[in-house]
Amino acid sequence: MNFRILTKDPTSKARTGIIDTPHGHIQTPAFLPIGTKATVKSIRNDELKDWGAEIILANTYHLWIQPGDELIARSGGLHKFMHWDKPIFTDSGGFQIFSLGEKLSKKTDFENDAPVPFNVKIKEEGVFFQSGASGNSMELTPEKSVHIQNNLGSDISVVLDEFTGDLDNYEKVSQTVERTTRWATRAREEFKKLKSTNSLLNPGQIQLGIVQGANFEDLRQKSAQEIRAINFEAYCIGGVAVGGETQEKMIEAVDASIPHLEENKFRHLLGVGTPENIIQAVAHGCDTFDCVIPTREARHGRAYVDIVGGYTTMNILASENKENFDPLDAKCSCYGCQNHSLSYIHHLFKSREILGIRLITEHNLRFYIDFMSKIRASIDNSTFENLKQDFKINN
Repeated sequence: MNFRILTKDPTSKARTGIIDTPHGHIQTPAFLPIGTKATVKSIRNDELKDWGAEIILANTYHLWIQPGDELIARSGGLHKFMHWDKPIFTDSGGFQIFSLGEKLSKKTDFENDAPVPFNVKIKEEGVFFQSGASGNSMELTPEKSVHIQNNLGSDISVVLDEFTGDLDNYEKVSQTVERTTRWATRAREEFKKLKSTNSLLNPGQIQLGIVQGANFEDLRQKSAQEIRAINFEAYCIGGVAVGGETQEKMIEAVDASIPHLEENKFRHLLGVGTPENIIQAVAHGCDTFDCVIPTREARHGRAYVDIVGGYTTMNILASENKENFDPLDAKCSCYGCQNHSLSYIHHLFKSREILGIRLITEHNLRFYIDFMSKIRASIDNSTFENLKQDFKINN
């Protein structure tokens, strides 16, 4: 198996483990920094390694659009293209098309700084849309997503699924669950075909199925059972970070899904999230997470600061920081906290200097990486329940 459970928490479903990949192992629970276009914005790869990042997530849709998956394949795959020798997780591309496509606009998306798809149409064959970059008609099928991710050569790939932002529409959600299963079956067959013919760029690549079902327990159960029957190496739980869902709804979706999945396969919670969401999801059995929050918030001048038992967020742009000559966090070992004052970083943001974004991006990523390390240590030391119970947010 590619996943080994090391420690189980006696008071919850939390566990520590190791995911083995061709490019190294990942200690779980783990947070995946987002490297949308084969780069974690403003950060060098050697810095990520020094801070303890063991894996990144790259975006299939955006790399397909620019510079193109075939070009990346010719370079030797995404690892060589971006000079990152640790594990890479790629999504299917579906979320970007569905979520950005709902805008029906050619405007750029701030997070990804790329034109969004428009005129999106979902058919049984796949997703049809016009590229916001070129205006060309394009299609993404379950098989196409498999081939794009094969060209990228990621270690962990994900099948194309369908979800809906209308989470309380039972009929609509039911239809997306059924199509997600049909698409997952097609993607699995295509993946197995590539594997059996030694056509995988990364022979050790694994494929994850996605559980959908929105806010309906019976549909979550149905989706989990059907996706499990296809026999993927591991699973994603989707549709919990689509449109401002509450933590309660997120946990309900997790609890409705996990009991129907094998315990010895890891579970990735897509698009989550805040530290408080992560610690609760770990308690309910999730192993890995991805989210744009630490990097996106950094670009808006918001920093995550560790406090006893939890964290607080600081607005770097707040007027009181203009003459604050103390560091952001004297306990933090990041470059900004060790070498610069809040006043200086405030000045950088006010002056729109890139260094300000870079310093806070490092700070936030290190906060998240260190936070996951604390969670793993607490599970190993049987103190996870105390960590979870004492966890607080001071905003």
